[in-house]
Amino acid sequence: MSIESTSDQAPAPLDEQGVPELVDNVAVARLYGEPLFAMPQDLYIPPDALEVFLETFEGPLDLLLYLIRKQNFNILDIPLADVTRQYLNYVDQIRKRNLELASEYLLMAAMLIEIKSRMLLPPKKTDEGDEVEDPRAELVRRLIEYEQMKLAAAKLDQVPLLGRDFLRVQVQNDPTVRVRHPDVSLDDLRDAWRDILQRARLHTHHHISREELSVREHMGMVLRTLQGKRFVEFEDLFDVTRGAPVMVVTFIAMLELAKERLLEITQAEAFAPIYVRLAYQPA
Repeated sequence: MSIESTSDQAPAPLDEQGVPELVDNVAVARLYGEPLFAMPQDLYIPPDALEVFLETFEGPLDLLLYLIRKQNFNILDIPLADVTRQYLNYVDQIRKRNLELASEYLLMAAMLIEIKSRMLLPPKKTDEGDEVEDPRAELVRRLIEYEQMKLAAAKLDQVPLLGRDFLRVQVQNDPTVRVRHPDVSLDDLRDAWRDILQRARLHTHHHISREELSVREHMGMVLRTLQGKRFVEFEDLFDVTRGAPVMVVTFIAMLELAKERLLEITQAEAFAPIYVRLAYQPA
């Protein structure tokens, strides 16, 4: 099944010169951004407007290398007949307009024709009996050297260049210019100090350490306190300045001594003071 595309709009009619005319107020071209609704009658196209310039090549070797690489020819085995024909066709385009520029390229064309004619002659041997070098050898060496130099130049062109890729900036420091720093008020110092204190509270660390307390040692301390005394009030056996852990261990030591019947804990009546004394008489 074939599908034919149709269009509601007919093609624009052409005038006697084959230029499309105005259709439905549609511009046929734009000139400097402005719509052009009709082609000017006195439109002049210079004869050199579509001219091909050989200045795009850097020289005869550049043009010859371009023709060889464009058709993937082996540079060590150049088909001189095809290359010379294409070379002459290209040079013939500018020979009538720029003879001075074409002269350099014509010299290379003459060299190609000479090499081709030497290849058509039967090979001759030297006086020593060796075969003559291939007539294309010198041209091949020049092409290889030129290609290497061209690749090296392309790599150098990629290196950043002063004035093209970057600019040099010079900064001068005037020692006479005095830097004026902003004034700091007492309120600023107070706010800064407050911020420091708040950050310090966030980084506060609580170190918990365990103190080694011996119940046996405190039992001896209680016995030494009671020696030589008839009675000692219960509260006097505790040193509140040393903290709660020492007081707890001291109390446990008293309970151990009472358990071993080394202490007597007495109270005269209810709510009366508690007294502690030794249950034995030291020698």
